Amino acid sequence: MDFTLKKYKSLLLHLKAAGYDFQTFNEFLENPSYKVVMLRHDVEAKYPHALDFANIQNQLKIKGTYYFRFLRNHYDSRIIKKIADLGHEIGYHYDDLSFYHGDFDQAILRFEKNLETLRAISNVKTICMEGAPMSKYDNRDLWKKFRLQDYGIVGEPYLNIDFNKVYYLTDTGRNWGQQYSVRDKATGNPRQKKMFKSTKEIIVALEQNDLPDQMMITFHPQRWNNHFLPWLWEFFFQNFKNQVKAVLIKHRGQRRP
Repeated sequence: MDFTLKKYKSLLLHLKAAGYDFQTFNEFLENPSYKVVMLRHDVEAKYPHALDFANIQNQLKIKGTYYFRFLRNHYDSRIIKKIADLGHEIGYHYDDLSFYHGDFDQAILRFEKNLETLRAISNVKTICMEGAPMSKYDNRDLWKKFRLQDYGIVGEPYLNIDFNKVYYLTDTGRNWGQQYSVRDKATGNPRQKKMFKSTKEIIVALEQNDLPDQMMITFHPQRWNNHFLPWLWEFFFQNFKNQVKAVLIKHRGQRRP
């Protein structure tokens, strides 16, 4: 069964066996290793799942980056602190422009407030946009009016990584291709066309030394579960969302000149 914590741990063990170093995004920006993987986690709901991921990494003596989104009834500062105390990087999974439907002034005020809240827990140096597939507003556009540097931010993956050089994998849509990614995708590297249907296929590619030396892998912890009924619910729910996103992607593609 895919998308379980057992499968996640197996992937990490195979990355280690393949000789990859593990760096947080901030560490990569400061001094990138030659053969390295950045483990990125976009935490939107079910914060305890993120803590499970962080604990598994800690057991294996590796670090990851955790971007937290502020959603009502999900935000939990205690879990964020526990993850930070394990040595993982903490960042903001910002959705402010889509939250305020394109109002830049309201969006930046919310960004400042949420960033300050996170910085009371950990020294936040990097952020990552939330893709907001159902919104017409791209959260990255916030930085067309404002500057990351003015907020002490040194990096945003979609603005500061050259995806011609860094291979990108994401579990968006609960699969490893990018066919259901509206904005959470990288298309610069020709190797991005290579699709994986399962985590097992990625593991096989690692065993065959068939993956690039520098990678970012994005996980959404709420999609990974060892318990069958929650796992089944996530399976059907994501399949439904994927069909909606497929329509959105096709519609937006047709509107391009």
